[in-house]
Amino acid sequence: MAPRRRGAGLRLCATVFLLDMAFCKGFVEDLDESFKDNRKDDIWLVDFYAPWCGHCKKLEPIWNEVGLEMKSIGSPVKVGKMDATSYSSIASEFGVRGYPTIKLLKGDLAYNYRGPRTKDDIIEFAHRVSGALIRPLPSQQMFEHVQKRHRVFFVYIGGESPLKEKYIDAASELIVYTYFFSASEDVVPEYEDGDLSSWINRERFQNYLTMDGFLLYELGDTGKLVAIAVIDEKNTSNEHTRLKSIIQEVARDYRDQFHRDFQFGHMDGNDYINTLLMDELKVPTVVVLNTSNQQYFLLDRLIGSAEDMAHFIRDILDGTVPAQGGDSILQRLKRIIFDAKSTIVSIFKSSPLMGCFLFGLPLGVISIMCYGIYTADTDGGYIEERYEVSRSEIESQEPVEDSKEQEPSGGATLGPTVQEPKDVLEKKKD
Repeated sequence: MAPRRRGAGLRLCATVFLLDMAFCKGFVEDLDESFKDNRKDDIWLVDFYAPWCGHCKKLEPIWNEVGLEMKSIGSPVKVGKMDATSYSSIASEFGVRGYPTIKLLKGDLAYNYRGPRTKDDIIEFAHRVSGALIRPLPSQQMFEHVQKRHRVFFVYIGGESPLKEKYIDAASELIVYTYFFSASEDVVPEYEDGDLSSWINRERFQNYLTMDGFLLYELGDTGKLVAIAVIDEKNTSNEHTRLKSIIQEVARDYRDQFHRDFQFGHMDGNDYINTLLMDELKVPTVVVLNTSNQQYFLLDRLIGSAEDMAHFIRDILDGTVPAQGGDSILQRLKRIIFDAKSTIVSIFKSSPLMGCFLFGLPLGVISIMCYGIYTADTDGGYIEERYEVSRSEIESQEPVEDSKEQEPSGGATLGPTVQEPKDVLEKKKD
């Protein structure tokens, strides 16, 4: 009886899971061409996807959870998804260039989401962008509450001024990354002279971060080098935890020295780094990336302490550690080949039949065309060769026939026939 109960339990769990998935899907609307005309009536959080995209399939259950959560908390933001391959004109109008693409649509404005594809991060993005551009802080208690809730945020202090106009312009562009507030003149923040947007870009990240591909892409706007401990978080050996602790210690204890030029963090696994470097990186290790020009620096020494790592970083700043990679023409060609190969492999892994259709059919057509051209050339050459041979035989036989026609009958000697005069012939006749 026990095995039957276990089997029944498994079937019940599977049924509950399917019902839960169907329940979550009910809060995500499938959008069609009518969305273009009706979207301005509400605030929309939309996932533009392609049915064959592997990353889109991974996002689908997370997206369903986002729809359920936004509905349960009473958010004014509606959650939807659109097949960008079926409605390509609408996707192009919103600037969709890859899949999946997440956008928050608010009136005439469209905000791109470029953060981690997790439920909490996507919901945080929707709350931040759908609300007021500049949030007021009317009291000290509210300011302290914001400090506890957000590790990084920006506050404008003061009244109307050209600086506030620049602050509003910067907020309209960078609200997708962080929060912007305004407050009374009780607290005056320190800021650098120069471009306000550049300063916000440099300062909007914590000093130590858990890295992923999306975050590295965004760090490219800061102009900083990124020092990453590449580890396996499931591996609890001393070497993996030691490198992570060293990077954290440098980020904390050497902040005054390196904060302006460096960002620090760790990354779980080397898959993304291998794609970025187009090489196989051994784990655990430390790599320093220059995301603005695709250069990178690899360890050339043993790192036993935070001081060793600080010395390595100083050598990078001094130019004594050679840079690898870059954005030269050769590297760009290498990147194109590598990306094309990775895309083909990814398509075949996620959908073998689709891969065979996309690449097998054109290759088959090209093969048939090449075969037809080759066989046509071969037959033409054979006919031409036969024609040339026949022609040569005929030309070789013509002189022989001419010589036969010129030979006299009766074995007479060759030479021209001389006609005798008429009176001589008459005498002979008489």
